[in-house]
Amino acid sequence: MKAVPSDAPAAATVVSVQASPQPMRTRLTLLGGFELAADGVPVVVPMSAQRVIAFIALHDHPLQRAYVAGSLWLDSPEARAHANLRSALWRLGRHGCTLVDTRDQQLRIDAGVAVDVRDVETSIRGMLAGGDVALSASLLGADLLPDWYEDWVELERERFRQLRLHALEVLCERLTETGRLGEALDAGLAAVAGEPLRESAHRALVRVHLAEGNTAEALRQYRLFRRMLRAQLGLEPSAQIEQLLRPIARSPAGGLAEASV
Repeated sequence: MKAVPSDAPAAATVVSVQASPQPMRTRLTLLGGFELAADGVPVVVPMSAQRVIAFIALHDHPLQRAYVAGSLWLDSPEARAHANLRSALWRLGRHGCTLVDTRDQQLRIDAGVAVDVRDVETSIRGMLAGGDVALSASLLGADLLPDWYEDWVELERERFRQLRLHALEVLCERLTETGRLGEALDAGLAAVAGEPLRESAHRALVRVHLAEGNTAEALRQYRLFRRMLRAQLGLEPSAQIEQLLRPIARSPAGGLAEASV
């Protein structure tokens, strides 16, 4: 047998390294309707499981199982409510992605699940605290689960609606101040569409029209609001909105008090 020289290069050793699987990216959408997606692929879950994950996702702290079961199945006996909850959690666990953390008899949304309403609320609070304007009217245009009619959903929907409308008004004012008038107009119109009888939304929109030099549009917006407020609530606009238009009105009779456009 021929000897191999001691200084010959050693044969290369190939080491196979298997890449660790990337964690699944799970997205829960509650604004505009319920949608669940894992790595961009829609995940279909039954309504009972949708109710559970939506209820848990709308709370920013862990919930006791008994509280979740009792809140979602008010008309069922306790044992039946707990059985329904176990069944719904089992269905959620069949989709290959962790959606609910069930440790210590408490339920919380898993840290790996991105929830759109939470993200939007975080951005809103940052803006209201004086942070950079990073929101758009389109992002603030959707209601929370609009086609769900249970009491717990309606309470959460109204809470978010008020926060959303306030954010749209502040966004409109900030954009007006910085001269981004087209975006400000979008935000103001969205605020008015969200609640047509909300005077603060109309004031924000009137300011945009005035900043653009569109005095006729500002007067038209005021008169539209005044007619709706009279017809539906029998009330008059406050002095705040009238004060905005006082400098451009020729007279109370010929300007602000005029009922027709």
